[in-house]
Amino acid sequence: MRRNVFSIAATAILSLVQEYSPEQPTPINMTEPEIMEFLEEIADGFRIWPEAPLYHRPDELNLKYETVTFPSEDGVPLEGRFFPCNGSDKIIIMNHPRLFNRAGLPSHTEPWNTLTAPLGNNFDVNFIPDYKILHDAGYNVLTHDFRNYGMSGRGNNVLYSGGRYESYDVIGALRYIRKRKDTKDMTIGLFPQYMGGSATFFAMGTHPGEFKDIRTIVFPQPISANMSSKVTLQTAGIDLDYLKELDDMVYWRTSLHLEVRNDLATHWSDVQDVFDAIPAEDKELLWINGTTRRWDGYLHFQRHPDAILKWLERWMN
Repeated sequence: MRRNVFSIAATAILSLVQEYSPEQPTPINMTEPEIMEFLEEIADGFRIWPEAPLYHRPDELNLKYETVTFPSEDGVPLEGRFFPCNGSDKIIIMNHPRLFNRAGLPSHTEPWNTLTAPLGNNFDVNFIPDYKILHDAGYNVLTHDFRNYGMSGRGNNVLYSGGRYESYDVIGALRYIRKRKDTKDMTIGLFPQYMGGSATFFAMGTHPGEFKDIRTIVFPQPISANMSSKVTLQTAGIDLDYLKELDDMVYWRTSLHLEVRNDLATHWSDVQDVFDAIPAEDKELLWINGTTRRWDGYLHFQRHPDAILKWLERWMN
C-alpha cells in the first residue's frame, strides 16, 4: 500500500490484525512454462471467484433493518442494509473483505471449504452479530455489498482491483449517508475490513475532502498491496523477481496496473509497515495471538467487542 494514500493525518485509526508467522517454504523446482501457468492462475483470480450467497439475515438476531440502494461514485448500483438505532446521532459504515459480502462468508460450505481449508479458514463467518453489537451499543449502522459481490451491481468487467474501483463504492456510501434526511447530520465512523480498508484508504487519497468529518476508522486485517502475492510465490518456490511478470499479466487482462492482493496469508512485518505509514496522531495496533487463521480476525469484534467499543466511544462522542 503506497504511503501517499494516507492523507488524513487527523483521523484516529485502530488497526486490528492477527499475528501470523509463516514458515519458510520448501523450494519447488518449476520450469519456466509451469511458472507462467501458475502466474496465469493467480491473474485469473482477479476476475474469477466463487460468489457467496447472503447466507445470514438480520432476522436471526431480531434486528430491524431497511434494505437500501444507492449509487457508487461512478454509478454502479449498490445494495445494503441500514440498521436504525432510535435516539442515536452516530453511525458506523461497515463493509466487507474480498470474497465476502455484507452477511459474511459460509466458508464451512463448498466451494469455500476446499478453498480456505489449507490455512484453516474453513468455518462460517457471520457478520450479523457485529451489526447487533454496534446497534446495541448505540450506533446506527450502514453495511453494503461492494460492486461485484452480493446483490450489488457489476462493474469494471467484474474485476477485483485491490481497492481502486471499490473506492468508488466507499464514496457512494458516504454521500448516501450525508444525503439521507435522517442521517445527514450524524457523526460518522468507519469500520472497513481488508478490501474495504484498502478501498477506504484509496478513496482518502483521491477524495480527501469526503473524509474531513470522519471521526475514526477501525480497520481489521490490513495488508499492503503485494505482500500476499509474495507469500503465494514463495510458497510455490518461485523467485520474487516474477512479481513483475505477474503485474504485467494483470495489466494485460485489465488495462489497469495494480499490485496483486490475496486474502489468505500475510506477515506481521508487513502489517507493521502499513500501520507505521499511517500519519495519524492517534492510532493503535491490536495483535490477536494464538491463531494463524485469518478469518479469526474478522470474528474478533463479535468475540471480544470491549476494546473496539471503547475506542469508538472515545472518538465518536
